[in-house]
Amino acid sequence: MRLELSLPGTGVPEEELRSLHGWLLSEPAARRHARPELGASQPSPPGAQGDLIDLVSLLVGSGFSAASLALSLHAWRATRPQGPTITVERPDGQRITLSAATAEEARLLLASLVDGAAPAGGNDGNDEDDEDSDDGSA
Repeated sequence: MRLELSLPGTGVPEEELRSLHGWLLSEPAARRHARPELGASQPSPPGAQGDLIDLVSLLVGSGFSAASLALSLHAWRATRPQGPTITVERPDGQRITLSAATAEEARLLLASLVDGAAPAGGNDGNDEDDEDSDDGSA
């Protein structure tokens, strides 16, 4: 399964994405069961010198669990001064947003995404722009 990790709202997303990419490459579980790659969500405009890096694409093998990914993302966020928001999206468009989730909340959210049943609202309940969640629990 391919997941796309992005950092919406960061002032210097490429620098932060490079940091997240490096972090995932240094994680033993990610090295064994996933293949993180820097990527672009849009093709470069004509005349541009390379793609704008705005996501980390993660090809996840069967041995890489949602718990491993959640712990990796939670640990990386803890090293950042502002704990950036991370959006994780599947190829079918289902997504979750991790902004203030604990490691356990992140694990549950990512497990629901990996299993194909994103929680109501598709995030951790800590985003103000969550219009789809009617009960606020995630």
